[in-house]
Amino acid sequence: MNTEEAKIVLEAALLTAERPLPLAELRRLFADELNADTLRVLLDELRLQWSGRGIELTALASGWRFQSAPSMRVYLDRLNPEKAPKYSRAVLETLAIIAYRQPATRGDIEEIRGVAVSPQVIRALEERGWIETIGQRETPGRPALFATTKAFLDDLGLRSLDELPPLETAAAAVPAEFELHFAAATDAAPVDVENESSLATNAAETESGGSLATSSSELPRASA
Repeated sequence: MNTEEAKIVLEAALLTAERPLPLAELRRLFADELNADTLRVLLDELRLQWSGRGIELTALASGWRFQSAPSMRVYLDRLNPEKAPKYSRAVLETLAIIAYRQPATRGDIEEIRGVAVSPQVIRALEERGWIETIGQRETPGRPALFATTKAFLDDLGLRSLDELPPLETAAAAVPAEFELHFAAATDAAPVDVENESSLATNAAETESGGSLATSSSELPRASA
């Protein structure tokens, strides 16, 4: 099989896949006859061939996938004019704290935001598959440690935590680019309307006086 034939096989597999495909699975297409480095070269060539089209090949945390280019969103939205319900500010800020400070406990989140964290906020993020419990901190009470998942990175179109937009040292609570990524991710897939409705109510009850940290020293950048 020559290079062009191999790229056709990769193209067919990725266009028909329902989820991002990691290199380990892509190697199975060729009975492991192609190593990971060769596959990366072929995928990069394939990405260049699709450059400038409405569909692009992208490397994400859990693998490679074809997706619509950002410039196509304004047109594709016309096919689905109904917008998914939005997550509350409490959810956005909680997710941002976990993403940048992980692993983080509920106490860490409450210390930074200055308000109590509703259990429904954590539950909503867990049910969406954006955060998970990865252990417990060895302190009194052994609080759960939360971290983001590969699904979180995939939904935001990122390969690693290093690609998160940098925190501003001025008075920005959440980086504007993070908010844009988050908005696109919540538009891309529907959320549980009933759960979100109760979540917004509880968030409003705990929001008074709460704000996210405003300096990078309070909210250090997570590493991949």
